[in-house]
Order: sequence, then structure tokens, then C-alpha cells
Amino acid sequence: MSGTKPDILWAPHQVDRFVVCDSELSLYHVESTVNSELKAGSLRLSEDSAATLLSINSDTPYMKCVAWYLNYDPECLLAVGQANGRVVLTSLGQDHNSKFKDLIGKEFVPKHARQCNTLAWNPLDSNWLAAGLDKHRADFSVLIWDICSKYSPDIVPMEKVRLSAGETEATLLVTKPLYELGQNDACLSLCWLPRDQKLLLAGMHRNLAIFDLRNTSQKMFVNTKAVQGVTVDPYFHDRVASFYEGQVAIWDLRKFEKPVLTLTEQPKPLTKVAWCPTRTGLLATLTRDSNIIRLYDMQHTPTPIGDETEPTIIERSVQPCDNYIASFAWHPTSQNRMIVVTPNRTMSDFTVFERISLAWSPITSLMWACGRHLYECAEEENDNSLEKDIATKMRLRALSRYGLDTEQVWRNHILAGNEDPQLKSLWYTLYFMKQYTEDMDQKSSGNKGPLVYAGIKSIVKSSLGMVESSRHNWSGLDKQTDIQNLSEERILVLQLCGWIKKGTDVDVGPFLNSLVQEGEWERAAAVALFNLDIRRAIQILNEGASSEKGDLNLNVVAMALSGYTDEKNSLWREMCSTLRLQLNNPYLCVMFAFLTSETGSYDGVLYENKVAVRDRVAFACKFLNDTQLNRYIDKLTNEMKEAGNLEGILLTGLTKDGVDLMESYVDRTGDVQTASYCMLQGSPVDVLKDERVQYWIENYRNLLDAWRFWHKRAEFDIHRSKLDPSSKPLAQVFVSCNFCGKSISYSCSTVPHQGRGFSQYGVSGSPTKSKVTSCPGCRKPLPRCALCLINMGTPVSSCPGMREF
Repeated sequence: MSGTKPDILWAPHQVDRFVVCDSELSLYHVESTVNSELKAGSLRLSEDSAATLLSINSDTPYMKCVAWYLNYDPECLLAVGQANGRVVLTSLGQDHNSKFKDLIGKEFVPKHARQCNTLAWNPLDSNWLAAGLDKHRADFSVLIWDICSKYSPDIVPMEKVRLSAGETEATLLVTKPLYELGQNDACLSLCWLPRDQKLLLAGMHRNLAIFDLRNTSQKMFVNTKAVQGVTVDPYFHDRVASFYEGQVAIWDLRKFEKPVLTLTEQPKPLTKVAWCPTRTGLLATLTRDSNIIRLYDMQHTPTPIGDETEPTIIERSVQPCDNYIASFAWHPTSQNRMIVVTPNRTMSDFTVFERISLAWSPITSLMWACGRHLYECAEEENDNSLEKDIATKMRLRALSRYGLDTEQVWRNHILAGNEDPQLKSLWYTLYFMKQYTEDMDQKSSGNKGPLVYAGIKSIVKSSLGMVESSRHNWSGLDKQTDIQNLSEERILVLQLCGWIKKGTDVDVGPFLNSLVQEGEWERAAAVALFNLDIRRAIQILNEGASSEKGDLNLNVVAMALSGYTDEKNSLWREMCSTLRLQLNNPYLCVMFAFLTSETGSYDGVLYENKVAVRDRVAFACKFLNDTQLNRYIDKLTNEMKEAGNLEGILLTGLTKDGVDLMESYVDRTGDVQTASYCMLQGSPVDVLKDERVQYWIENYRNLLDAWRFWHKRAEFDIHRSKLDPSSKPLAQVFVSCNFCGKSISYSCSTVPHQGRGFSQYGVSGSPTKSKVTSCPGCRKPLPRCALCLINMGTPVSSCPGMREF
């Protein structure tokens, strides 16, 4: 290294020491400066580390390469390769009292002087040291020395030792190597293969060679120019890296014919490549006159399938310092840590930060990986954010069999938690649609059955010009109000809204009783008032005020209702028109809006958004004429579609408009579960074939699979096939032919193949006596059972003895 750029080495077993090598060897000690000040004479390596010089060794001039002894004792033994080919053992530690003190100063001398290019200690047998030399006529370029003996007469014949020094110096000189390899060639780099003590990989002049010391006469080699810097991946011993000028070659020793991957660097030649010892598949490279270290992450490299397939890698660059980098060294134990040295011996301690990979689990758990560490995001106990997440809601609903109740359809909103009023309205709407469709089918009422699932918008359009209004008396008041005569279509609308039961009876009494039982006093009073029964409304309010969970203020509202007068200029009407907007309950507000409105103008009721859509539609059906009702329904439908409000399914039905509304709902909430079950409930075939509907269904199936709800997904598929026979899934398991891979099941074998008869394939014409002997696709013979000798694929009904079971 004399006259060249410095190199740097971490101690293999002392993780706080490293050596800088150029014209001399300098040993440094690294210590943390996080909680302490920088000591005098120390060199700043980073914000939290500094280096202190411990010792300098200038006894080995003309250094070309250095290798640190891999064993624990002696702790600072280094092998130095010199320009004349000699290898000298030297030390930077206090090893004078060690039992290995005789090794210090020992020299290993080749026959002919030439430059030593590389050194490598054997990781399994720590006494073996391999040296790679330049070419010298017919001499060997790879010499393996045993540092504990002068020579091995059993392996290498003895020769006379020519020394110019005295007998004392002769004891420190070794001239006979343990092995000699690579005759008439030059060795530029070498490394031991960790999988075997006697396998050595050497970068010769024109090839990479694997020497087996058990048989030195033979070697395995591949011709290549990439023979410099050979190094083995410490986590994958069959993967080797080498370089030539600006290219890095990655080799697989199991397939040694050519590189599995070639990495093209910058036009400048490479000076060093090194695998990270703490990270699998991470290779660092350095080019000449550069301050950037390029990293190649081969952690996720797939095994190449074809000869021309190259695996993909992730490439990134790091800049440890501003100056040019002469060399670098990975820390042996600290993850992704390296130290770099510049040509002027400025050093920098640097850590390569890993990319942080985030991963959401299907059950909304968040985890991320950084290096060897895996972190999980744990929610606090008082954090209710997960309860609002739609994925969590859908998962809990799937566990409760949400959407699968096809008889009492309205119960699905209870399975969903009975928390969302829109879901409650949706499933009651679907329940009423199913109920009245079945009732019409039993009565054979023409084509009214499909009209129910088309929604109220279609029902209203079918009855335009058929309804007239008439005056009706109030119950409890001497007053008359114009109400539309209820046609068959308007009665159907009221039934779908839930105000009246199926049949010809238009009494809202049962509906009011159900609202009272559920504690919806204000809504029940409003519905009673809309049906011109003010006395019943006052009675309901009084019952609500006297109940345990009722509001005492309902008595005040009942009192205000009892003072109703029809005079337009009365003080009662003036005060109610002003103060009704201050009421918190929307139903109480619309009650007074109805009483104070002019005949035919009920905007205060129709456009109160907090009132349920079904109640507003039922009110419009009773008080608006055909033109007004049609205009109002169209406007309300468009509002529901834009907002993605599930209450609008009552208006759109399960039609294209319903799909548009559901699309807005899914875009707003992500609830593909409800969208899938809703569209399957009674949609026509053209709606079910809509791309959006199919997309929701497939995404929900994939979601169930991601949650590993295999049985739930199977139940959903069964539910889907019942409601949509065209979506029956194909068979996933069948008996296939060993030759052509086609199905040989009985259902397939009964289909003629290219117009030929069944008898040509060994299948008789009678299905009860069929017997399969060959594949219907390729006509190859089918295997037989080892016990009964029946051919595979024979129907069970044709097997002898099956009638006994």
C-alpha cells in the first residue's frame, strides 16, 4: 500500500477497534460521545462517536495487502503482504506475553520474489493463510501457508532453505507452503468458501477457479474478466461477487457457467465490493474518485427460471462524506454500520438506514419493518377510532352473518349493530319490497311484482293522471283538508314506506302502535297529525311525556297543539311559525310547519332533511297531486343519488339509478359488503351484470378471503347462487387426466368428442351402465384402483356393490 490510497479494516472480534493501512498500520479505538465530551487527541467520526489512536506499526514497509487474524487469540495479529511476495505476521496489541508470541515477526517466503496481491485466512482452520501472487514463469501463484509450522514434509517435498540471515532468523522464516496452486498464472483475488475447509475460490488472470485441496490437480473454473475482489455472501454461501473495471458480476456456485446477474456501474473503474455481514443480500460497491457508495439489495431476488432471466434488485446510493472515499469497511456486528476513510486519512462513521416498509393487515393492524426490527402499532384502550373504521365494521358484521337472512330481511340491520339509521331504512325497504312482491305473485297481479323492485319513482310515473283529490275531515277538529285519493299505486307507495300494512286497509293505527312501542313518540305524533288525527297526536305526546324515557317537554308541545286554530291572522299561528325552528326534534318542527302552511304548499315538511325519507315520501303521496309528486320524487331521487344516501333505495329501487346511488355510497364509505348484499336481493339480471356490481361482489369475496373467513365466503357464494343462478361458481375440484390435464369426470365424459360416439372412449350409451376406461380428451388409458381395479373417473352409480349402501 505504499504510495497508494489507504485501506481500512474492522477487528473481527473487537467491535470497537479498526486499523487504517497505508505506509504504516494505525490502530484506533472507537467510543461513544453521546453523553460525554470529545477527548483531547480524539478524532470525530460522527455526531455520537470518536476514535482514539492506540498504536502505530511501521515495521512492515512496502505493504500491498493486509488480513486480520480471525481467531480470538492473539487479538491483534495481522498478516501483511509485501511487494516482494513475502507475508509477514505482525501485531498491534500487547501480545508479548501470549503463548502465540512466537508468531509475531514470522515471515513466509515464496521461491521467487513478486508482488503479493491478496491474503485470506481460512474461517474454519484459523492456522491456514492463503496468499495470491503475481505470475512468475512456471511458478505457482496461490500459496497456502500453515502459520504454526515451517513446512509440511508429508505433503510438500523438502528443499534446501536458502537464507542470508543467521540461525535465529531462520526460525522465523517459512519457505515451504502447505499447498501450491495456480501454476503459470497470476492470482488477483481469493477467498475461502465457508461451506468447506478445503475449497478456495481464486480470481486468476483470465478466469475464476475453485480449488479443492483434497485433489489439487483438478479445478473448476469459468472464463471471465471479472476476477477482482471476489467475496462470498456471508448469508448465502453459494453467492459470490466479483468485479472488473466498472461492472460487478454476481455468481451462483451451483450454476457456475456464467453470472446470474451483472451490475453496470459508472464509467469509472471499481475499487472495492463487500457484502454486508449483518444484512442478507446487501452488497456495497465503491468506484474510483467518488464520494458515493452504491448499495444493491438482493434480499428479494427470485431464483431465475430460464437461462436468460435476470433477477431484479433494488439499487440505492449513500454519501457518507463530502470528500472522495478511498475505502470502506462494514462493521462486523452493528447493523448496517460502516466506516469510510478518505485519501488524506479523514474517517467517518456512518450507518445506512433501512427503508421502512409499512403493512396493513386485513384486521387493521399496522406493522412496519426497519432492519431486523419489527414494530406493531398498538391502539390505546380508550381509543375508539377502530370502531369507526369500515373494515372493522364489515368484519364484525360478517361474523354475525349480516346480509344472509333472506326471510326476515329487516333483521339484517340488527345484525349490523342497529346503529346506522340508513342501514335500517335500507333493510326495511328491501323487506317491504320482498313482502309485497311475494304477495303480488300469489295474487297474479299482472306485472306489478317487478315494479316493486323498480322503486317508488317508477311506481309514481306509472300512475300519472289517474288520481284526484277530495276533502277530508280532521279527527278532533271542525276542519277539512284536501287529500289525494289513494290509487292502487299510491297505496303501494304507502305500504313500501311502512305506513300501512299489506291489504286493502289503509289504517295507520298498527304503524303508530309500533312506533310507540319503540319509543319514537315524536315520529308517531307527526304521522298521526299527517293523517288528520290531531287528537291521537296529542294523546301520543302525553304518553311519551309520562313514560320513563320520555321528555316532559312533550306535554308543552301537546298543549301547543291543543290550541290550534285555523285563523290565518291568529297569534297562535304567528308564534308557532316563528318558534318552531327552535325545536330540536325535526318531527316536532314539521308538525307545526304542517299546521301553519297554506293548502298545497308544504315545503316546510317536504324539505326537512332530518325527517326520514320514507315519511316525507308518504306525506307527499297523501297531499301532492300527480305533477307535484312526480316533480318532488325526481328532485329527491337526484339528491339521494348525489349524497349516496341509502334511504334513497326506496325511490330508485334496485335499478340502474339504484346502482348509481350505491356507487356514491361505496365511494363515500367503502362499504362493499352492504352494496353486494343489497344488489343481490332482487335486482334484475341486467343490473347484476353491471360492472360496478360485479366489482363490489368480487372485492367483498376477496376481502373475506383476506380475513381467512373461508366458510363465510362459501356462505356468501351459496347465497349469491340462490339469488342469482347465473353466477353459480364453477367446480374447483375435479379428477384430471395425467397426460392432458383435462377433467375426466362423468359430466365431461358424456359430451361427445369431435362428433365420435361414446363407445370409442369406452363409455357406453346408458348412463346407468357407463364405464370409463380412457380419457375423453386424449384417449389415453386411465389409472385403475389397486384394490377394485375400477378406472379412475368411473361414476359411483356404475360401481358394483354400491346399491347395498
